[in-house]
Amino acid sequence: MIGEKSREHGVDPLLVHSIIHVESRYNPYALSHKGAEGLMQLMPQTARSLGVRSGFDVRQNVSGGVKYLKQMLEKFDDLRLALAAYNAGPEAVVRWNGIPPYAETQDYVYKVGKRYGELRRQHNSSQVALTPVIQAEESEPEFRPLEARVDDEGRLHLKTR
Repeated sequence: MIGEKSREHGVDPLLVHSIIHVESRYNPYALSHKGAEGLMQLMPQTARSLGVRSGFDVRQNVSGGVKYLKQMLEKFDDLRLALAAYNAGPEAVVRWNGIPPYAETQDYVYKVGKRYGELRRQHNSSQVALTPVIQAEESEPEFRPLEARVDDEGRLHLKTR
């Protein structure tokens, strides 16, 4: 689904995986102290503006999150600024004319960037689980679906099919 939504909006799925890793560690029920919900930690007001009715619905959350990320990438045309806007809001990036001086946002941009670099290196060198299994006609990769389940103790378990 992440690959599907990423292709739909023209966003690198490895970037989306990086954001989800940093935002929620793949916990679809994650809730931040500020009220951000789900895998991609959408604020309820932002989620509604993106057509997301339930921030905890995995498909809706990823769809809305990828759409919002694409908007930030187009608005700022710079990955670091787009990530800062995803975290702190585009108004803050405009107000500060760059990455805002908030420790949380600066840390977020660093962590997502680091994770993204790691995934890209792994993808290019060792063909990790996110590696294309079948090449689509447009030469866009197909990615193995990710299965998730939460056990009785609330732990999230992920595996590829």
